[in-house]
Amino acid sequence: MSTLTDRMIRAAKLDVHLYEEVEADKQAFGQAMGVVVLASLAAGIGNAGQTGVSGLFMGTVIALIGWFVWAYITYFVGTRLLPEPQTRADYGELLRTIGFSSAPGVLRILAIIPLLGPIIFFLCSIWMLIAMVIAVRQALDYSSTWRAVGVCFIGWIIQMVLFGIVVALFGGFESAPT
Repeated sequence: MSTLTDRMIRAAKLDVHLYEEVEADKQAFGQAMGVVVLASLAAGIGNAGQTGVSGLFMGTVIALIGWFVWAYITYFVGTRLLPEPQTRADYGELLRTIGFSSAPGVLRILAIIPLLGPIIFFLCSIWMLIAMVIAVRQALDYSSTWRAVGVCFIGWIIQMVLFGIVVALFGGFESAPT
């Protein structure tokens, strides 16, 4: 079994074989969750001037919830709405591959560098999006990268609508007691 660090580097390098490896490795769930947590903590530290310690904690919790929701939406859209004939996947496969697609997000810790923060966040977000498309393509056994892009886009829209509903129901995060 590969080490977490090795897998994260390979995921960040967009190594297709890594995504196939973690898709098949049911024991990689904990590692995938660790990648999501590390990327979230890195983003929180990189954005520490704006979020503080409570933002770091809440950001991590929200990232974990978002990961579970995003993986389920992607699983549903990819296997029910837009499958290819060879598509065979389960929810766990999407959790593992999508979790590892967060690996480039660890570099968001560098956003703590004055003036470079927004640039670093932007570049890491693009990198993570590309990794996500590769993760989805591999987990859903797609031959078309464009289909994976479509699944990610549809999933993003659904997740944003759900997020908007949650924010509307709970009045946003500003109203939470401090």
